[in-house]
Amino acid sequence: MEQFKILTDLRDYIKKLEVERGRVLARPIPEGGSPIFYRQCDVPPGRELVQGIQICDYCFSTCKKWVLPHNQMGLSFSAHWQHLKGIYKLKASKNPGKSVDVYWVLEKADLPPDLEFVKDQKDDRHYFLTVTKKMTVETLVSKLNWVADRMAIIKDCTRAMK
Repeated sequence: MEQFKILTDLRDYIKKLEVERGRVLARPIPEGGSPIFYRQCDVPPGRELVQGIQICDYCFSTCKKWVLPHNQMGLSFSAHWQHLKGIYKLKASKNPGKSVDVYWVLEKADLPPDLEFVKDQKDDRHYFLTVTKKMTVETLVSKLNWVADRMAIIKDCTRAMK
C-alpha cells in the first residue's frame, strides 16, 4: 500500500500502471448503483433485464438462459477522459440530486476465464467487457461479481468532471 502526498504523485502512479498493465477503463454509476449490474430504476422503460444484466449489452440466446460470445457486445467502459466525461454528464443529468461515482479497473487486470476487454470498433475511446465462450447467465453473473469486487471507486466525481 502506498500513500500519496499530492495529486501529481497519484497521476504518476496511474501512468506507470497504464504502461505496465494497460489503460484505465472506467464506468460512472449513480449513487447506490452497482458498477456491473443494473436496477430496473436505472434503465429506460421497456428495457429488459436478466439478473441485473441488460439484454442489449450481451448477446443472449432466444431462451435467455445463455450468453453467447460476441466481440462487440458487452458491458461498456470508457477508455478516455473525454468519453468518460460525456457519459458522466449523461448519468448526472438522468439522476438529479444523486452523486455519480466512477468505478475503474485496468485493461489488463486479471479477469475470470472467458471474459476479456475488447476495443469498440466504432470508437477507440470505448471498450466492451465481452464474453469469449458460451456460458449460462448464472455463470456470467458470478464472473461479473468477481470483476465488481476488484474494481476501485472514486466517490462523487462532481468536481473532477467539470
